[in-house]
Amino acid sequence: MSKTAADLPVVPTTRPAALGGLAIAIGGAVLFSTKAIVAKLLYRYHIDAVTLIAFRMLFSLPVFAAVAVWKMRTEPPLAVRDRWRLAGLGLIGYYLSSYLDFLGLQYISVGLERLILFLTPTFVLLITALVFKRRIGRAEWIALALSYCGIVLVFAHDLKGGGGSTVTGSLLVLGSAACYAAYLLGTGEMVRRIGSLRLVAYAMCVSSAACIAQFFILRPASMLVQPLPVYGLSLVNGIFCTIFPVFMTMAAVQRIGATTASQAGMIGPVSTLFLGWALLGEPITTVQLAGTGLVLGGIYLLSKKKTP
Repeated sequence: MSKTAADLPVVPTTRPAALGGLAIAIGGAVLFSTKAIVAKLLYRYHIDAVTLIAFRMLFSLPVFAAVAVWKMRTEPPLAVRDRWRLAGLGLIGYYLSSYLDFLGLQYISVGLERLILFLTPTFVLLITALVFKRRIGRAEWIALALSYCGIVLVFAHDLKGGGGSTVTGSLLVLGSAACYAAYLLGTGEMVRRIGSLRLVAYAMCVSSAACIAQFFILRPASMLVQPLPVYGLSLVNGIFCTIFPVFMTMAAVQRIGATTASQAGMIGPVSTLFLGWALLGEPITTVQLAGTGLVLGGIYLLSKKKTP
């Protein structure tokens, strides 16, 4: 078995560089996971998901737009087909996926939300099996079983206290994970042709435009006036939970390769669980820890699966 090109670092890796790349990957995963904590804090100010995601994109759009303009000036123009495809990917991967995620967070704990989102690789596997007729191997079936047993365990635990709202929130976040899996499958070939930085910048600009347009269509402009903490938390959400994780993950992949970077990302659900306890007062139970362990074990098995 040999590693794919995506698994290998872009630059030769010394031990200090590898450790630095690992630290960057872990930091990016923790920051990205923190968006759920920030969302829960924002919901305390009685804003909804439409407003939350619009503020998030308003604060992150300038950076992604600047990168997009830079790439437009220094790279060859995109083919018309690629422009339409990028628009579709931006709408599915960063608009619809994020919107469903933030909607779901209104109903479920941050720990359950992060675990469900962590099932994205299993959705990628299932979609490739159903759509592209790819055979699922024995080790992959074991990984799927472990992951979904962990989710069922945590879901059943949270269902006792949340009832129907837990079901609603979980389904919304499942939809988010499925959308992001479709985005990942759609970007594979484009990343090789136009580069990850260019793709992410363009897709985020499309998503930002959709989120902001949705806000002005569905909400009055007067809702832009919010208490000062809403602006502060939205700034954190836009910069530290969106911009930084995107570029940190890309830097980590360049240093240590995609596979190692994705394995480092497994710290995300664990950090969310403990941050939810520390900042939101959400309890940590033995059942949640057991479910988290099963999910992480399943995803780890999938990440170790190498292509021939």
